[in-house]
Amino acid sequence: MSSFTTSRPRALTAGAVLAVSALTLAGCAAATPVEDDGTITVVASTIVYGDLVSTLGGDAVTITSLIDSAAQDPHSYEASARDQLAVSEAELVIVNGGGYDPFAEALYEAAGEGAILVTAVDESGLLEDDDHADDDHADDDHAADEADDHTTDDGHDHIEGFNEHVWYSFHAMEHIAEHITEELISLSPDDADLFNTNLDGYLSDLEGLEAQADTIAETSGDRGAAVTEPVAVYLLEAVGLHNDTPTDFTEAIEEGSDVPPSALLEVLALVEDDHIALLAYNDQTSSPETERVRLTAVEAGLPVVSFTETLPEGSDYVEWMSSNLDALAVALAQ
Repeated sequence: MSSFTTSRPRALTAGAVLAVSALTLAGCAAATPVEDDGTITVVASTIVYGDLVSTLGGDAVTITSLIDSAAQDPHSYEASARDQLAVSEAELVIVNGGGYDPFAEALYEAAGEGAILVTAVDESGLLEDDDHADDDHADDDHAADEADDHTTDDGHDHIEGFNEHVWYSFHAMEHIAEHITEELISLSPDDADLFNTNLDGYLSDLEGLEAQADTIAETSGDRGAAVTEPVAVYLLEAVGLHNDTPTDFTEAIEEGSDVPPSALLEVLALVEDDHIALLAYNDQTSSPETERVRLTAVEAGLPVVSFTETLPEGSDYVEWMSSNLDALAVALAQ
C-alpha cells in the first residue's frame, strides 16, 4: 500500500482543461498516429479503471490510463497534449464522474465525443441508493434528475453529499464491469465469448471480496470510524463500520479549502474517543489538519489504516482490495 503523501490544490476546472487542450492540440498533430492492430483502443482516467478493462478485455484491448500511479492526484491532475491525443484516438473512454476527474471529461468533450463514454458513477447503481433519491425504488430517470439538481456550473456532475469514490464499493464495481463488458461486445462482437468469460471470472473475484468483508463484519460490532476523506467509506461500510466524521471536515479536505476550526476540534475529539474503531487515512491527500488528526489518533492508541485512490504498483484491483480488507481486519482485532 502506497505511503506517498501530497498536499492537494484545488481541483482543475473543466474549463481550464479545455483551454489547455485547445492550446496544446497543435502539438498533438505532429505525434505519430497509433497503428491499428485490431484491438479496441481504450482510455481510462485512472489505473483503477484501466486495470478493470484489462481484466475484462484481455488481449482484445489496448489501454491507456491517464493517471497510473499514486504520485498523481486525480483531483488536481493537469492534462497534457499526449492525454488529449490518446482520448481523441480512443474507441472507448472510461471516467469516474461525479466531479472526481473533470479533466478526463473535458478531454472527451474536446475530442468531439466520437468515442463511447462510460461514466462509472452513473453505472454504479449508488446514485439510486443515495439519500438524494426520494425512495428506495427510484428509477434511472429519477436518479438522473436528482443528479442534474446537483450539477455544477462547469457542467460536470458534482453531486453534493455523494461519495464519488465508487470503486471502493464491490457492488458498484459489479455494475460498472457489466456495463463495460456490454460496450466491449458492441465494439467487437467476435470477442463476446472472451469478454463474457472474463466478466464471469471478475464477478467471482468480487464475490470473494464480499465474503471476506462479510467475515470481518461479523466481528466489527457495528462500530464507528473516523476518516480524513471519504475515499474508503464504502469499504468501511462493507465491514460493518459507519462513518462518524463531521462532513464539514471531510468536505473541506476534499475541496482543498480551509477546515472550520469547530470541525477540526470535533474530529480531534472523535479520534481521542474510545467509541470508534479506527481512523481511515487517505495517503494521497494530506494537509496540516489531516496530519494533526493522524498524530492525535496515534497518541490516543487508535489504529490508523492508510488508503490510496489508485492501485499500488504491481497490484491489481482484487489484490489491492483484499490487502485493504486484511488491514481493516488487523485494526479491528486490536
